[in-house]
Order: sequence, then structure tokens, then C-alpha cells
Amino acid sequence: MGKTTSGVSVIGAGESPYTRHPASGTTTQGVLADAVRRALADANLKTADVDGFAACSFTLGPDHAVDLAWRLGLRLRWLMQDTNGGASAGTMLQHAVRAVESGDASVVVLVAGDLMDQQVHLKMVAEYNRATAENLVPLDMLGPNALFALLTQRQMEAEGLTRTDYGRLAVAQRAWAALNPGAVYRTPLTLDDYLNAPMVAEPLGRYDCVPPVTGADAVVVAADERAAGTRRARVLAVSARYNSDDQTGDGLVTGLADCAPEFWDTAGHGPADVEVVSVYDDYPAMALAQLKDLGLVAGGEMPAFIAERLATRKLAVNTSGGQLSAGQPGSAGGMHGLVEIVRQLRGQAGQRQVDARLGLFSGYGMVLYRYGACATAGLLEAAA
Repeated sequence: MGKTTSGVSVIGAGESPYTRHPASGTTTQGVLADAVRRALADANLKTADVDGFAACSFTLGPDHAVDLAWRLGLRLRWLMQDTNGGASAGTMLQHAVRAVESGDASVVVLVAGDLMDQQVHLKMVAEYNRATAENLVPLDMLGPNALFALLTQRQMEAEGLTRTDYGRLAVAQRAWAALNPGAVYRTPLTLDDYLNAPMVAEPLGRYDCVPPVTGADAVVVAADERAAGTRRARVLAVSARYNSDDQTGDGLVTGLADCAPEFWDTAGHGPADVEVVSVYDDYPAMALAQLKDLGLVAGGEMPAFIAERLATRKLAVNTSGGQLSAGQPGSAGGMHGLVEIVRQLRGQAGQRQVDARLGLFSGYGMVLYRYGACATAGLLEAAA
């Protein structure tokens, strides 16, 4: 895609509270419905106003998006079910913008989330896809930690990074999380805490690995005129790439590197214009890779960038605490970043509010075999 989008905005956002230990009786359907209700209330709309709906969840089955829509009482002209996990926010937003522009729908709700207790998490990582089940599980590589440990080793060598550099990112995000009542982990984290934490898969320690949580996130997308006179986050550009290198690279470059020239041209802005950023942070290495691919830091400059821009929080990155501190609610991990950008641009971020007119979010995910195959990015602008 390469078309500027100036007449469609996100006009509401909601998050079903994250928890590491869901109460008995908690269901995927329940947390998704809760996020939808919160987003609609934020947009001052009712279910009767919604005529478009998209959902992403790893654990909604055997139900599908249409089942969830039915149970929510939605009567629709446009429906989408996405399966791209951490990249789903960008995927669904890209399609929703086009649906509103074309007139196929006027108010679209996007939701993602999961019930993610230990049993569900272990089953999901063992059966994530056929490549995982047939090639990684027999090697006792349960889950993605070992894969991203190898990727992090490659990034350390390529960029001259140390564990201290990754620690500075994790500590800065925890400082942001302390200002977010919705973050699961808010206790201050020091660099010593990070460096002395138990090793998970060298060089990844405890604070490098995203904690799975139960929760859900939702946003409401509509034409600008629907929200005239209210604060909204106008969508300037959304781009996506899928399977950009056929899993033949080293994983240090995401599909965003291919997106970036077209993305910034479409948006009419550049990386230096961005004032608040949410990048997908299942591991610190991937957050840095996305910042590089989107042009916010050049190759070879990462250590200085981390020390001077991220650790000092002069560049507002992952102001919710990111998934590393707020938690990863299954497929809602990417939607978490979009919700945070919308809140920042609408002045709803409470103590962590920054002065920002342009907000960037990115998504990443779906490990086919060695690393993620999906990458999405969106640029939004505060409008009233």
C-alpha cells in the first residue's frame, strides 16, 4: 500500500486488565468482550453503532470472530478474523482503514487478546505451528526463548552490544511501567537487578523474556467526521510485510526495513518527527531491531542510542512499560502498543503522559521457524 490516509481515526481505546493469574472462570471470550466494551465507552458509542468488527485470538476456539460478534450483539456489514499475533494490530488497522474509506463500514472495532495461564501457554508454544512441532519440540526447545537467545547473540556481535545495553532498555521500560497502573510489573528495576537475574537462555536473563499474561486490547476506528470536535488519533500510514526474506536471513532485519521508505513517504513525515513510540518488545533485541529498521537509530550506533536516548527516556519508547513490564496478553501484544499510542495522542496516559503530536507503533511476530515473519507499522497524529 502507499496511499495517505487522512480521513480515518482511532476514536476510542480500551484494555481489559492484565493479570498473571486469571481468576477461576476467566475466559478468552470474557476478556475480549470486556476490552470491546471499554473501547466503545471511551468512544462514547454503543454496540448498535458498530457495523465492522475484527478479532485476533489464539485461544478463542472453537469459536471464531463471527461467534464473538454474535455474543456481543453486533450486527455487521464488515468482518475480519486475523491470526497474526504480535502483528495483528497493524494488519487489522490497515484493513479497517480501507473498509471505512470505501464505505464498507462506518465504525469498526478491533480486538485482540487471550486467556494465557501456564497450561494454555505451554500447549500453545508446543503446537504453535507444524515447523515448531516437528523440528523444535523434539530438540527440547519448548518456546521461543532459545531461538531469540541465538538471535540476540548475533545482534550483540553485529552491533557491539553488551548485556548492560539490553539492561538499560529493560530498566527504562520498567520506569515507564511504574507510571502505568495497568502494568503487571511496576516495582523499580535496577541495572544490577537485571544483570544478576537468573539466566534463562544465555544471554537472555529473566528480564529479557516477556511475561505471558491474560488480557485484551481494543480500539474503535471511524471516519473523522464521526468524531468531529473530539480528540482522536488520525491514521497517517499503515504498512505491512509478511515473510519478507523466506526465513533465509539472520533475523536481525525485520520486514519493517522493506516497509520503511514507502511508509515514511506515505505518512509525509520522517523518523525524526516522531515523539512517542511503541515497538513490539517480546525481547529487547527485537525492540532494537525494529527501531533500526524504521530509521530511528543507525547501524553501529545502538550502544550510544540506548545510553543517550532510551535510558534517559529522552525518546519516549514503550511508555506503557512495554510488554516486558506490562505483560504479553497472547495475541494482543501488538494491540497493546497501538492502545498506548492512542492514549498518548488523546491525552489519556495519566502520569506517563508525554507531549506528542505524532505516535509510531510497530508489530512483529509469528515465528515460522527461526524468527518472526510478520511486521507492521503505523503512524498516527493527534487531531481534534
